[in-house]
Amino acid sequence: MRDLTLLVMAAGMGSRYGGLKQLDPMGPNGETIIDYSVYDAIQAGFNKVVFIIREEFKSDFENQITSKYNDSIAIEFAIQDLNDLPDGYSCPDFREKPWGTGQAILAASDIIDEPFAAINGDDFYGRESFQLIADYYNSDFSGFSMVAFQLDNTLSDFGGVSRGVCTVSDNHLINIVETHEIIKTKNAISSKGVLALDGSEPVSMNMWGFTPKLFSYLKAGFTSFLDERGEQEKSEYLIPSVINELIESEQEKLRVLQSNASWFGVTYKEDKPFVESQILKLVELGNYPSNLF
Repeated sequence: MRDLTLLVMAAGMGSRYGGLKQLDPMGPNGETIIDYSVYDAIQAGFNKVVFIIREEFKSDFENQITSKYNDSIAIEFAIQDLNDLPDGYSCPDFREKPWGTGQAILAASDIIDEPFAAINGDDFYGRESFQLIADYYNSDFSGFSMVAFQLDNTLSDFGGVSRGVCTVSDNHLINIVETHEIIKTKNAISSKGVLALDGSEPVSMNMWGFTPKLFSYLKAGFTSFLDERGEQEKSEYLIPSVINELIESEQEKLRVLQSNASWFGVTYKEDKPFVESQILKLVELGNYPSNLF
């Protein structure tokens, strides 16, 4: 079995949610969503986890989350910092938020030398999803991959969400279209800029499988991004955009791994009771122990 790393992107504050939702308890014994992701990754054969955080959150993470895993998996931290930029570039004074998921993953370039799965820290992906990526890389595949979920299984009852709607052919990604304000109503799904969505579309929830080859692409692309958009207050260097460019330029192919696992998200505070109830059901069914660690 190959060495596999789980890379957890947890530097965001969650502005719509209203706080650091990565530390919010969701399980019956105070478990966070991150706890379930780490547990599922361990069960799938991952042997290291890297948390991408902001420096000011590190002590909270160590005290509330990672201290639980010390005997179960190797743990490392990577810091996403506004000022961690290529030589010759500086952060504008008006900039407050980090530079997006591309810069986040790039922050871990010095501590990952093996295939890795990159995920959001506030999404519940389900064990099947981690197993799909583990099986892919343990089968001697060395390309990039992505776990796709069905759109109607990823929506919130409490407001619009953004999703990367995917076009897939022969199990490979053709492109991702970031689609905003997707809203589920009783009889339909609507969105900004897309006229027809029926809920069956495959979507990216930022669950990726990469090899260290990605870091060289990210370094070159980040420089180009800063040249073009570095002076924009809220511009973000995002992984889906990087992947689209690599596919369009035929530098990479990306395998789509379709998951039927339950996906839960906490975009809004009102989502929390639903997520808690779904996790409790999984515990009662025996999918998870009552105490994970």
